[in-house]
Amino acid sequence: MRNVIVQSRVSDLGYNFIAPQYLPEGKDEYYLRNQQNRSGITYKKLTASEIEILVRNGNTSDDWNNFLVSDQFNPQLVKNCKFFGLVRIGKLQPMFLEFSDLKVPVGLYNSTIISSDFGDNVVIDNVNYLSHYIIGSEVIVVNVNELATSNHAKFGNGIVKEGEEEAVRIWMEICNENGARSILPFNGMLPGDAYLWSKHRGNPLLLEKFKQFTEERFDTKRGYYGKIGDRTVIKNTSIIKDVWIGSDAYIKGANKLKNLTINSGKEGRTQIGESCELVNGIMGEGCRAFYGVKAVRFVMASHSQLKYGARLINSFLGNNATISCCEVLNSLIFPAHEQHHNNSFLTASTIMGQSNIAAGATIGSNHNSRGADGELVAGRGFWPALCVSLKHNAKFASFTILAKGDYPAELHIPFPFSLVSNDASKDELNILPAYWPMYNMYALARNTWKYVDRDRRVEKIQSLEYHYLAPDTVNEIFTAMAMMENAVVKQKIAPTKKKAKAWLVEAALSTESLEIEGVENSKRKVLLQKPQLAYRAYQQMILWYAYEQLIQWLQAQKTVSLPAIKKLIFDAKKRTAFTNVGGQLMPEDAVNNLIKGIEKTTIPSWQHIHAFYATEGASYAAKKLQHAMASLVELTGITPEQVNKAWLHTVLEHAVAIKTEQVNAIYESRKKDYTNTFRNITFSSQEEMEAVYGKLEDNSFILSQKKELTAFKKLVVALKK
Repeated sequence: MRNVIVQSRVSDLGYNFIAPQYLPEGKDEYYLRNQQNRSGITYKKLTASEIEILVRNGNTSDDWNNFLVSDQFNPQLVKNCKFFGLVRIGKLQPMFLEFSDLKVPVGLYNSTIISSDFGDNVVIDNVNYLSHYIIGSEVIVVNVNELATSNHAKFGNGIVKEGEEEAVRIWMEICNENGARSILPFNGMLPGDAYLWSKHRGNPLLLEKFKQFTEERFDTKRGYYGKIGDRTVIKNTSIIKDVWIGSDAYIKGANKLKNLTINSGKEGRTQIGESCELVNGIMGEGCRAFYGVKAVRFVMASHSQLKYGARLINSFLGNNATISCCEVLNSLIFPAHEQHHNNSFLTASTIMGQSNIAAGATIGSNHNSRGADGELVAGRGFWPALCVSLKHNAKFASFTILAKGDYPAELHIPFPFSLVSNDASKDELNILPAYWPMYNMYALARNTWKYVDRDRRVEKIQSLEYHYLAPDTVNEIFTAMAMMENAVVKQKIAPTKKKAKAWLVEAALSTESLEIEGVENSKRKVLLQKPQLAYRAYQQMILWYAYEQLIQWLQAQKTVSLPAIKKLIFDAKKRTAFTNVGGQLMPEDAVNNLIKGIEKTTIPSWQHIHAFYATEGASYAAKKLQHAMASLVELTGITPEQVNKAWLHTVLEHAVAIKTEQVNAIYESRKKDYTNTFRNITFSSQEEMEAVYGKLEDNSFILSQKKELTAFKKLVVALKK
């Protein structure tokens, strides 16, 4: 089949951008361009002397009457350019612009320019083909092969233009390789949007509403121009086609950028580096893509990063996340995700944030059914260790860590904060519940601080939960404790659940493990290790969660009122279920109300959905407090009538004891790195070790925790008074 080469008159080059059948009555081909150009520049026609200078400088135009300029246009700063169609240029002054080590004179040089607008003091040099763009002020574009916009440009949004077939619509096939959870990418999409759309597949009305909301967010008119915002710098890049670029962006050495929205601004400068190829996607403010990145059909939420040859395909990457070197396909990733290694692989997964995928992790063995339709869902804090291999389907509770190994069967791990290991020698699966608080409190506490500290979002529409103790994890703890009680009864250690609980809470510690069912799709043993220690650690986590919320509430009150605390306990009622909606925790009832509102059109757009997120975020602290008190009631059986001064003092003193124990555990877990013989075998002296690790007593996080403990003790003393 031969290439179709269409021949037209050269006098038509730069005109008829919008075909006549798509032009509204009474409009010309520039009507959308004029709406888009908000520079405020007043243009005039060239004078005869300006035309003479332009011609003398080696410039040509199909019609100098269609070459419009501002009053401060300097024709001496335009050389060796070919102009076609309507071209409008702001002021050009004899100066040079400097960015980093790049210093270039203002003006237009050695370029072919078709029907485009330019702001003030731009630099356009050696752009082989520049077509249908609106370029802001102080923009630098040098050494670009192609910078063009088609009349049907969609800038990465999942829409179709007038006259286009449905088949050209870009769908993003997240969470599942067979496309059954596909969503339409759009500029402004939040992690919660992607989750709701991908999750509720049994509700065709809801899915149709989401599609409608996306289409209504944009229009189907043909003829929008590409835009490049003020102060953006683009250099040494091959192809940029149908790309909308915000202000203050920096693009250098990219191979191909096509059908994209690249959000950028003073609040978050987006950067794209060498050899990157990005097609059909959305980049949020403050994003970065460097060194050979390949991304196709994607959304990068604000302040996320792709680096060092990473491949992101049919995937949503949440805010403040980083992926380096590896391959991620068909996945939905919530905020604060880390994946840094060349040989890790992630596909067909929903990863709910604060996660870390280590080198050699292969999360993609989903071809163990008759179709490529397996899935994996992991709660917050998911951490598969080096060289982990998992089979789909799989599901993990929050803060699950998997030890190195090939896991031969599908897994459903409902125990939060657990360490899972595959004992190949005994052909057993071992689970140590509550591993994190018992043995690595330093990492658990520091990660909470780290995620808050690294949240670079300016517009925080979704209120993200970063604390390891929250309604989602506490609900999982209660579920895990109930399963442990049932296992004690089934293993005939105790005859009833009540006595099972007593054995777990009060009996002398036993080395006995508990056999558990329904966790692995196999016939081999699955054992819970150290069940009594884990159960007690779980209980203490619930208590601390409740105490911390109560004390924060007391601190916010003008006076400590026992009647108010009684009312708090009375109003607690039943512990409610929460859903992680893109990193934001919401009561299930609220999510159901949101869905009903969408179905009934009381919530008629993505903008209204985002307003719902904001409203829920504003009320989250109160709902978290209510959940914490309900958890305290469920765990301890406290009633409003039992609330008195003595009870409150006991709670406050117990809170200090737990906080003290936590700070000690943080110190001790970090201390292991200094006292472990094998951690120190590469050092010839204590001084060398401290030069590399730093001194333990100088650890900034440990010092901050000690200060926090001191302040907490003072607060408790004040509350008791």
